[in-house]
Amino acid sequence: MIIDCHGHYTSEPPAFIEFRKQQVAAFNNSSKEPAPPQISDDQIREKLEPAQLKFQRERGTDVTIFSPRASAMGHHVGDAKLSASWTRICNDMIHRILNLYPKNFIGVCQLPQTPGVRPENCIAELERCIKELGFVGCNLNPDPSGGYWKEPPLTDKWWYPFYEKMVELEVPAMVHVTGTCNPAFHTTGSHYINGDTTAFMQFLTSDLFRDFPTLKFVIPHGGGAVPYHWGRYRGIAQDMKRPPLTELLLHNVYFDTCVYHQPGIDCMTKVIPAENILFASEMVGAVKGIDPETGHYFDDTRRYIDGSTILNAEEKKKIFEANALKVYPRLAKQIQKQGIAASA
Repeated sequence: MIIDCHGHYTSEPPAFIEFRKQQVAAFNNSSKEPAPPQISDDQIREKLEPAQLKFQRERGTDVTIFSPRASAMGHHVGDAKLSASWTRICNDMIHRILNLYPKNFIGVCQLPQTPGVRPENCIAELERCIKELGFVGCNLNPDPSGGYWKEPPLTDKWWYPFYEKMVELEVPAMVHVTGTCNPAFHTTGSHYINGDTTAFMQFLTSDLFRDFPTLKFVIPHGGGAVPYHWGRYRGIAQDMKRPPLTELLLHNVYFDTCVYHQPGIDCMTKVIPAENILFASEMVGAVKGIDPETGHYFDDTRRYIDGSTILNAEEKKKIFEANALKVYPRLAKQIQKQGIAASA
């Protein structure tokens, strides 16, 4: 089975996008929030069929772990009440998609994070999505301020009540920032990669996983700068008298394959053990076009794993399937419940 662990709902109907604009405008004008958009199943199908579903079929992906559009989470916009409202609407839309396409998608939730508001404020929505909607994980933003990094590090005890709930529910978190309001950073080109790299470095300098030995994180976008600079991080850990990275982090931290060229994937798979890599494409996401050097879509990441001369067949199976089942303990049961089967 080919499990894509990183997909976002980036093919929303226009009415959904327009609602968000109206919602934010109402907040800024201190007026009443508009009613949620009335969107038909056909309107959802009209946008989803020629996008994610089309590419799933063409590329041979069996199921995508699917969450709301990351750049639109907008945790830095408005206040906690607005974030809660928007988050619930986004997660409910993902649930509708799961009901329409149960054999194609499994849900991961957005969280109602807000700068300065304690993370335990997100627990109720996490529980709703896991227990009532059948989701298997969450996206956790290490920087709800949108590029200004005002929150404590992910390893601070500020986050511990939320981690306790993650452990109780047996769900991992993908570390994922949202759009940036800091003009110094491009959202997908720098802010995303900064977030990934920063989270890894926070984990490296802490004893978080001594306190939470079963807590699991997926660092997306190939781990940001981490695989390319693995020697730097090994050396920093050594200078700081920390344990080796394999012992310190690799029982709890995993990386996805949202790296959009063969040399990048080859570097990652040479450096990071196959047991710590999950297949992902993020399609349709940060990069939508065709690579003129290859004639194929940049985000057709299955092609890079299939074409790898570094990975053997057993390692490829781990990346495509086994690792996701290990990192997402609820995934196997949800696959069975939704009747998902591997393609021939």
